[in-house]
Amino acid sequence: MSAGKKFREALKEESPLQIVGTINAYQALQATRAGHKAIYLSGGGIANASYGLPDLGMTMLEDVCIDIRRITSICDTPLIVDADTGWGHAFNIARTVKEFIRYGAAGLHIEDQVAAKRCGHRPNKELVSTEEMCDRIRAAVDAKMQLDPEFVIIARTDAHASEGQQAAIDRAKAYVEAGADMIFAEAIHTLKEYKEFTDVIKVPVLANITEFGATPMFTTEELASVGISMVLYPLSAFRAMNKAALTVYQELKEKGTQEGVLGTMQTRMELYDMLNYHAYEQKMDELFSKGKAK
Repeated sequence: MSAGKKFREALKEESPLQIVGTINAYQALQATRAGHKAIYLSGGGIANASYGLPDLGMTMLEDVCIDIRRITSICDTPLIVDADTGWGHAFNIARTVKEFIRYGAAGLHIEDQVAAKRCGHRPNKELVSTEEMCDRIRAAVDAKMQLDPEFVIIARTDAHASEGQQAAIDRAKAYVEAGADMIFAEAIHTLKEYKEFTDVIKVPVLANITEFGATPMFTTEELASVGISMVLYPLSAFRAMNKAALTVYQELKEKGTQEGVLGTMQTRMELYDMLNYHAYEQKMDELFSKGKAK
């Protein structure tokens, strides 16, 4: 079963499907251990965590592929990846899709902002025309059909903030007609507005419940009541990690010891358990013992 097929099966099993951000391979293991059926790699997260940069379109395809490979090499939970605007024209977008499939991603979302994009919850976003975005989608769909028809193409529209709700819905309808498998309605403010999407969009619709942004912290139950099929938490664990790490660094600097924050830390044995460390160690011992026997 391809990664894309696994994601589609997960979508049938859980409604709405929670898609949790995993900024690296270890977080992917943690999310899977916690029982999540789908994980996510954020473009902003890659820029922030892997390169120490803001989410302003400064990372490129290969930067993202590095982190895809790291995650999918160790975790088979289906991974959805942020493809920003696709990194170029039709041939670049096709290459993006094919690289993502080759490296084990289940799907991607591609957005209708201009190439010099901004975070979806920041002001002054600029959009390409509906037709240009439809061209992006058509290029992505054509590429996936060559390798894995089950690979998921999610079209994200940022139009709500700059063009209004009806324009965002109209764009979403056009994107579905162009071949998008699912719709990502970004920076929506109310449940009523989500319902207006799901009433007319006849493919699964995703709600992005990111912290400290434009969308309230709606629960899965509330979102299910208005027909939302997927709920994304792109950087929740990453934000918690950042806060926890800063607390440790400050404690060390101020007190000269980490003893006061030991209770907030994962223990060595908890780490080993997550990594299945002892199984690796046992395998290493077996291999070495065979070599000595010869």
